Amino acid sequence: MRILALETSTEWCSVAAGDGARWIARDEPTGPAHSERALALVEAVLAEAGWTLAAIDGIAFGAGPGSFTGIRVACGLAQGLALGADRPVVPVPTLAALAHAAWGTSGADRVVACLDARMREVYVAAYARSGSAWCEIEAPRVLAPGQIAGPDGDDWFGAGNGFAAYPGLAVQLGLARADATARPTARAVGELALPRLVAGEGVAAADALPLYVRHRVALTTAEREAGARL
Repeated sequence: MRILALETSTEWCSVAAGDGARWIARDEPTGPAHSERALALVEAVLAEAGWTLAAIDGIAFGAGPGSFTGIRVACGLAQGLALGADRPVVPVPTLAALAHAAWGTSGADRVVACLDARMREVYVAAYARSGSAWCEIEAPRVLAPGQIAGPDGDDWFGAGNGFAAYPGLAVQLGLARADATARPTARAVGELALPRLVAGEGVAAADALPLYVRHRVALTTAEREAGARL
């Protein structure tokens, strides 16, 4: 089966198309300009793959948590493309995609995925790989770094820019090592979504919802003056 995947939960805009054996991907550090580049990247990967949108069997997107604006861009674009092509959608948790991407580059199969959530907080979850699948050990949540406890057991790997924002966090959690440059990618989203699509777990476009975790969408005046960002 062929799948198109989108991931815009961070400052990177990432799009991939693949069938499990072959993947075409485009990744750009767009900052907040995801909406200006995402559709162009979709067109680029489909053109390189030699596929039309009608040839895609489903669409996946990084559902969050992450940037509120970025998540909405990926969700809205996935919904729009899926509705027009009459295809199912597979929402994939962003932190799971981060863990999967880290496994692909480092081989780590026990991952604490952590993204900077601004406002002196991080998005964090823990995943352990079992065979060809991932088990969610700790569900995605938003916490102040000092509130996080490391998962049980040894040899956990830290992945994500939360470890760049808070350099002491890896030591605090007792992690064996960490890669603060690791990020969720559309290819990782697609690789996680493809077996779910094959299993018939895709949903209708209208039912493809983001995973925000944090539900605040605005800052107080004092928070803005202090330089906080959502």
